[in-house]
Amino acid sequence: VRLVESGGGLVQAGGSLKLSCTTSGFSFRDHAVGWFRQAPAKDREGVSCLAANDGSTWYTKSVKDRFIMTSDDAKNTVYLQLDKLSPDDRAVYFCGAAPQVYNGGYYYCTYGMQYWGKGTLVTVSS
Repeated sequence: VRLVESGGGLVQAGGSLKLSCTTSGFSFRDHAVGWFRQAPAKDREGVSCLAANDGSTWYTKSVKDRFIMTSDDAKNTVYLQLDKLSPDDRAVYFCGAAPQVYNGGYYYCTYGMQYWGKGTLVTVSS
């Protein structure tokens, strides 16, 4: 299993970025896939998780209406569109995946994934 994130960078507050996570070694049809982030001196938190069992997407409250997670099964890639960025969004963003055992994305965004990428850094200047 392999997950490789890309698309991070430096952006001004109010700006946008689109992150990509290219995967291999598993199928979106039976694995939950999600985005997580870790800011300096903070724990990793789940940002958005896509469930394989029902296609639902869970978002943490702080990013609702600003971030959108999508997937392209043909490319084995998931994306995270980040809009209206603020300095509070500064973090290393990770992509993760795990076999879909429990329903929905909330469980996986809360308790973490089995497989992880190495992350991509998002920096937001004020």
